[in-house]
Amino acid sequence: METKVRRYDLDWLRVIVFGLLIFYHVGMFFVPWGWHVKNNVIYDWLRWPMMFLNQWRLPVLFVISGMGTYYALGKRNIWKFNLERYLRLGIPLAIGMLLIVPPQVYFERMANGQFIGSYLEYFTTVAFDGIYPEGNISWHHLWFLPYLFLFSLVLSPILVYLRQNNTKFIQWLKNLIKRPSRLYVFVIPLYLLETFVEPFFDVTHALIDDWFNISFSIVLFFYGFLLIATGEVFWDSLKSIKTKALIIGILAFFSQVFIWLFLEDGYVVHAVEALLKVVNIWSWILVLFAYSAKYLNRSSKKLAYANRAVYPFYILHQTITVAIGYYLIKLDWGLVAKASILVIGTFGLSWLIYDLIILRIPLLHPLFGLKQKKGELNAGR
Repeated sequence: METKVRRYDLDWLRVIVFGLLIFYHVGMFFVPWGWHVKNNVIYDWLRWPMMFLNQWRLPVLFVISGMGTYYALGKRNIWKFNLERYLRLGIPLAIGMLLIVPPQVYFERMANGQFIGSYLEYFTTVAFDGIYPEGNISWHHLWFLPYLFLFSLVLSPILVYLRQNNTKFIQWLKNLIKRPSRLYVFVIPLYLLETFVEPFFDVTHALIDDWFNISFSIVLFFYGFLLIATGEVFWDSLKSIKTKALIIGILAFFSQVFIWLFLEDGYVVHAVEALLKVVNIWSWILVLFAYSAKYLNRSSKKLAYANRAVYPFYILHQTITVAIGYYLIKLDWGLVAKASILVIGTFGLSWLIYDLIILRIPLLHPLFGLKQKKGELNAGR
């Protein structure tokens, strides 16, 4: 019988990366790229840390999700697994699109002069007219949920088979990554997708036409499952390669910066940039797992609370950021003041809604992806 071992480092990493998501979305208020509401002053230099974070923040979440799927399939058959995925992903998505996301679109329309009036007027008249961006129906930041459900549904027959059978493929994979440098073999499919698919399909988060994002993300999701399936072989290899991966990641990112600043686009440049990008992504994923395993693989009450709060925070946070941002747009305040208000306000209001409302009303738990447990009112205390 398989011994159940909980990887607290994966829980910590999930909490940390979702926490970074709040800082990232606050940053989107200030950088030149398009977003739902924009500050009256744009800070061009912010794009560099944002670009660094942007390359690996979502890939590492898909890898973590694949790892979590491996553990979830240990005690569920394919039908129970997909039902659980539907309930934990589908219901929060529906509630989010109905109640959480519409205020974001409202404030965007108000900021752009596309709607004038109260939120009640907006919600009862045009909130559900057409598909965003031409219309107003959208899942906005919740796009991660339908993608994750799709990956789970499509791959579940393969994952169940691999989970329940000690296949020659998994044994081959263990032998492969016993030599730590071979962990970079995983870069090859990512590079092929980056080179031959990415130029033809923009990232839209719209699911039906988002072919590069879907293919790239599902590979990372599958990688997460496979790496956990190799057991201690993966974690042992990480110990040996973590410093090298850190150096490679730093060099790969700054090499990209050099290309962006000084070289003109072309076939050769694109091929080199694509290689640097996927090497950068994969290196930082390895670095994050390696150092989390070394320093964060321990339980605590804070982790138990934060790990449970992550999902509701994820659902709530961007609406709060956009709402606060809308009222800061025209104020003649500096970056530090506005960013501090956005960060503190987003974390603070998300926590108040979670701790004082969602956590205390069990009927709300499935709407925000929380598993039912005994002693709900005392959960996390």
